[in-house]
Amino acid sequence: MNLLVGSLAIIILFEKAPDTGNISYSIWAGYLIFIAAIFDFLDGMTARALNAYSDMGKELDSLADLISFGLAPGLIAYKLLKEALFIFTTPILEVEYQELLILLLAMLIPIFSGLRLAKFNVDTRQTENFRGLPTPANALFWASLAIIWWGKGNVAFDLVITDKRFLIAAIVILSFLLVSEIPMFSLKFKNFSIKDNLIRYIFLGISLILLIFLWIKSIPIIIITYIFISVISAIIKKLKKEK
Repeated sequence: MNLLVGSLAIIILFEKAPDTGNISYSIWAGYLIFIAAIFDFLDGMTARALNAYSDMGKELDSLADLISFGLAPGLIAYKLLKEALFIFTTPILEVEYQELLILLLAMLIPIFSGLRLAKFNVDTRQTENFRGLPTPANALFWASLAIIWWGKGNVAFDLVITDKRFLIAAIVILSFLLVSEIPMFSLKFKNFSIKDNLIRYIFLGISLILLIFLWIKSIPIIIITYIFISVISAIIKKLKKEK
């Protein structure tokens, strides 16, 4: 289901909607990535609950993630860049080479997502926490931008999202974080004690507040908050070890 929904997200990005005001079919690509993330979560949860692990399941999970959380968000970034450059109706082979280079930056997302997924499969250190940004988190960042922009929900957000400098920076930084060695906490709870899960509770509390006040517009902020808390936590742990 993850793979199916991710494939549908890609298809719908290339469908042209009739004149429907500010609503575009492309907004559904963002929603479909969120649905793919739900299936991805249910997949892992079900495997743990039923103790139904297999090598084939592990490989299929990564292959599905590469489509839903690698290629699909990469193509969203590509379309956003075309709109930021005001060449959304221009065929790629007809754009200036400077613009072409900028557009191709979007392909860093599927490339580095693939590297991240391959690394995750062979890295035994990532059983409880992550090394680098998880692909679903990166995908949800781009999916939420699609929903915010093509949903035409907020002028201030739209101005940021359609700024090519913001998009280029987000692509480069998030792609680097996908394959970085920065420790990032997972949301897997072994128990519910505050001491063992303080970072998780802080993150979930901040996320809940942001969701209440900003709804879908909060998702990019939540992802940035997740990265920020992970980095600060890693620095604190490193300083404690050095002492």
